Amino acid sequence: MGLTYTDLKKGVLFVMEGAPYEVLDSHFLRMQQRKAVVQTKIKNLVTGKIVDRNFQPSDNFEEAEIEKKSAVFIYTNRGEYWFHEEGNPKNRFMLKEDLLGEAAQFLKPNTPVETVVFEGKVITVKLPVKADFKVVEAPPSIKGNTAQGGSKMVTLEGGAKLAVPLFVNEGDIVRVNTATGEYVERVELAK
Repeated sequence: MGLTYTDLKKGVLFVMEGAPYEVLDSHFLRMQQRKAVVQTKIKNLVTGKIVDRNFQPSDNFEEAEIEKKSAVFIYTNRGEYWFHEEGNPKNRFMLKEDLLGEAAQFLKPNTPVETVVFEGKVITVKLPVKADFKVVEAPPSIKGNTAQGGSKMVTLEGGAKLAVPLFVNEGDIVRVNTATGEYVERVELAK
């Protein structure tokens, strides 16, 4: 079934020029004496690239036939990220780091992910929105500095760097929003 420009609402998946896209944002724009257009921010699900694009009433699209499957991250080796199908450890597949983008730094072994499959090929993975990580490296807290809200950079297991409040210490477990790459809260103090 074809989609028209009015169907391009947030979250809709469609095919343009042979590639699957996800609509991140859209709104109508009516200009005097002209046809209405839909302004969109869309993400290429294969390359991860985000573009702004206007569509007109004459534009038509195919809905992207996308399948979602659960998988588990196993390990990384030289920019290759290995996963296996959930419940089927023998069925493994690999994605390159550039396909994963920012998300790659928040993958740790045994992380459950959702894969997005387009035309029989895994094109991207979605991580749980919130995940907990151990702080493996943190500058020491400075006394008297914890009340006002400053922040410091720490390193998490897996190598991700994160800005956290000054009271977070090495060994603490922190919760991270993997979509934005931001600190959410401290869930456990260092033992």
